[in-house]
Amino acid sequence: MFPFLLIVLLSLSWRTSASAQPAQEFLHCLSLRFHNSSSFAKLVYTQHNSSYSSVLKSSAQSLRFTTPSTPTPLAIVTPLHAPHIQAAVHCCRKHGLQVRTRSGGHDFEGLSYTTAYKVPFVVIDLVNLRSVQVNVEKATVWVESGATIGELYYEIARKSRTLAFPAGIGHTVGLGGHLSGGGYGVLFRKYGLGADNVIDARLIDVKGRILDKKSMGEDLFWAIRGGGGGSFGIVLAWKLKLVPVPANVTVFTLSKTLEQNATELVHQWQYIAHKLPKEIHTSIIISRVNSSENEKMTVQASFTGIFLGSTDELVPLIEEKFPQLGIVKEDCFEMSWAESNLCATQCPIGVSLETLLERSQKSVLSKTFFKAKSDYVKQLIPESAFQGLWPKFYEDGAKFASMVFVAFGGKMEEISETESPYPHRAGNLYSILYVWTGKKRKIKLLTSS
Repeated sequence: MFPFLLIVLLSLSWRTSASAQPAQEFLHCLSLRFHNSSSFAKLVYTQHNSSYSSVLKSSAQSLRFTTPSTPTPLAIVTPLHAPHIQAAVHCCRKHGLQVRTRSGGHDFEGLSYTTAYKVPFVVIDLVNLRSVQVNVEKATVWVESGATIGELYYEIARKSRTLAFPAGIGHTVGLGGHLSGGGYGVLFRKYGLGADNVIDARLIDVKGRILDKKSMGEDLFWAIRGGGGGSFGIVLAWKLKLVPVPANVTVFTLSKTLEQNATELVHQWQYIAHKLPKEIHTSIIISRVNSSENEKMTVQASFTGIFLGSTDELVPLIEEKFPQLGIVKEDCFEMSWAESNLCATQCPIGVSLETLLERSQKSVLSKTFFKAKSDYVKQLIPESAFQGLWPKFYEDGAKFASMVFVAFGGKMEEISETESPYPHRAGNLYSILYVWTGKKRKIKLLTSS
């Protein structure tokens, strides 16, 4: 019994000693494969580097994942090209380290740069892989995963006013994670998701091989288009199909408070929005405001939309389909498709297109403790349910709470739920995004409930 116990104790002691060295072992392995010591020093950050913390937090959107108790990576690798990624994957695999891949850092739960488990991991940050190569003649683009949505839109706009790509409106969101999660945006009722318009990809698998659509096979190509970022490999670049849009599109915003019949309008919108022509995208942003009439708190519903056509076409269309909204020409603005994406993120009308190139998020949620979550609505919500919901916006801590309703229908009704890993297709009337921000303690209570 004693010899056996001694062996166990010695084994545990050896394992503890060995597990204390994973960072050093990983770094040694990586240095041997980088070949250039100067590039290694510039591209790899450990907790001993003075800039480690700033690099880690550079694209962290929620302060929930920047607290002292948040697990942090043993190292952050910022590769310049595929061989750097292959080296990092090899060394992580050799030394039993998990990999987190970050392109923009916008995932709501910080999955690209932290972990919910007490396991050692390394972040591969694709911030340096941002090439965008637009081919106007073929209406395609090759874009690297570290590029943002804004960088993609900017390069498309530089080459053509009448080509677009159906991705989201958050111009600081990284394309790698966006497309890996499906990638829906204001054109998805007309052209489907961003992932539906991926026609090829280059991926590094766990063995370090670089695969394209043909060599990775149908199953893996299916999985990376909506199955979640970093789950099946690291996508280096995507080949995307561009779609036609008018030289000018029309955007509109119309806000109504409860005193201005917002409840009935929100309720009626449910019946109409998903049945509108594919060329129109509508959403509602619901939040707490002070009433302009009596300065008391109220709830406001902001109806917004982007239409692939002119104001003269849009206004009679809304008057016919949704007359209760009361839209007039003065609520509408015509601009290029690229400009409309800036408008959708509440940038001032006329702001420079170079704003699309900004990689830092500037919003009411920037660098706050927030929680966001989505639902998909398949049955109409009764008006009484909305009336029962509004008092929640008056509670303490709900100052910056909001809900965003996004109409589905159109092209999404025509695509099978098995076409890609993103299943929310036919039968979904609209989605609801809930956003809540407040003190750290309350966020913890929210996430544990």
